[in-house]
Amino acid sequence: MPQVETLRGPVDTDKLGFTLMHEHIFVISQGVPETFPSVWDEEREIENARRQLGELAGLGVQTFVDLSVLGIGRDIHRMLRATEGVELNVIAATGLYTYNELPHYFHNRDADVMADLFVRDITEGIQGSNVKAAILKCATDEPGVTPGVEKVLRAVARAQRRTGVPISTHTHAASRRGLEQQAIFEEEGVDLSRVIIGHSGDTEDLEYLEALMKRGSFIGMDRFGLDQMLSMEKRVAVVARLCERGYTGQMVLAHDACSYIDWYPMEAVRAVVPNWQFTHISRDVLPALRAAGVREEQIEQMMVDNPRRVFEHGRAY
Repeated sequence: MPQVETLRGPVDTDKLGFTLMHEHIFVISQGVPETFPSVWDEEREIENARRQLGELAGLGVQTFVDLSVLGIGRDIHRMLRATEGVELNVIAATGLYTYNELPHYFHNRDADVMADLFVRDITEGIQGSNVKAAILKCATDEPGVTPGVEKVLRAVARAQRRTGVPISTHTHAASRRGLEQQAIFEEEGVDLSRVIIGHSGDTEDLEYLEALMKRGSFIGMDRFGLDQMLSMEKRVAVVARLCERGYTGQMVLAHDACSYIDWYPMEAVRAVVPNWQFTHISRDVLPALRAAGVREEQIEQMMVDNPRRVFEHGRAY
């Protein structure tokens, strides 16, 4: 049976169950709390995260893919503390999150140096721990494929080729950035069926979404709760239409939510996007999908079968 690495070691892919494919426990401005620890109460937020993840597990969610990497404050030891005692498979990522510039370390080093570090996270462990990453993360936003972003995309692609783990991306759907990502991955020899083009649920452009899937990739309908970008009703309608058109097997669902983000005051986050939380799909979105005509077996495919397929390919290393 194929296995996938989690915070607590390898798990058989047929045990992943109901899976949220694009989430974060913490999103933190890289280096700020380490330099200025007074900006947050770390112990309180770890306990708050543990409570939220426990509530999620209580609703029947079995696996949570945390796509935090360099650039948004990944700290594997903090993640381990936040999930202590929670009956939830948590899958960690490696990669680099930027829309434009690279950290100075990578300015004068080539993409293969970056790829080597990603591979080390996957094959040896993250930040001195025994936890191994099981998915790669990169981003392309409205600025497009800048030189820094291109270096990350190519490094992620090369790490994917060497390890076999899947890629999950951040995109700006309005400018169709996923197509550019696919083009670079294909140039690097990546099998596009091993790629999830993320944040695809931010658009109603079905032509664009179908173009991504026709090239073999999964698409992430993974920002449920960010209603100011696109309402739940419109997101649900897009998923339902794509199910009708035969694409159920290429969609995965999530929120891109977090228990704590320091980009904005948390009280403002809760006021502006009150549904942007880990339980929104279980409590609100699934009933809405059913009401829109999405069948139970289609929900099972998107929430259970497709995530399992993403992770079930054997290791290449």
